Amino acid sequence: MARISLTPRRTLLFRIMEWYSKRVYGKVLDPGKALAHNPRALWTYLRFEQGVAKWNKLDADLKELAVMASAASIGCSWCMDFGYWESHKRGMDPQKLRDVPAWRDSDIYSPLERDVMEYAEAMTANPPTVEDDLADRLRTRLGEPAFVELTAMIAVENYRSRFNSALGLTSQGFKDSCDLRDARRPVSG
Repeated sequence: MARISLTPRRTLLFRIMEWYSKRVYGKVLDPGKALAHNPRALWTYLRFEQGVAKWNKLDADLKELAVMASAASIGCSWCMDFGYWESHKRGMDPQKLRDVPAWRDSDIYSPLERDVMEYAEAMTANPPTVEDDLADRLRTRLGEPAFVELTAMIAVENYRSRFNSALGLTSQGFKDSCDLRDARRPVSG
């Protein structure tokens, strides 16, 4: 249960964010409702996320695996739910998305994907437990611009997941709509 009301004052900024959110995501995102209690915090966050959305040095699937591994480490069900939906919508393998919380036990990931998720978990640990050899492998394989973006994305997800978890924000049912679409698809074979 949310630790803050999800019915903020209906300021102009909130109404614009509400309209945009419904248009793009089909519903108003709970983190936006929570942030709307402080319009400056909401405005800053929206501008920040617009900038983050323009980052393009790191492969989108690797980025999402890092984000979801970080969210899983923190235990943010809202981020896991939304991340699954967002990546599924982009066409990412649903099995890879489902296996993120137990990625070490899954054989579906490449060595690079495993390193990315290990790095996300190590960065998310408190204190961080990143080891030089892992960072060196990633920097060598990805290149410095993508490695910096990976590191920044994990830091951004730490902010998102910790914010949502601290405020008690939980799943809004995004993943459920993906699961329903998958269930309706005919099985080929």
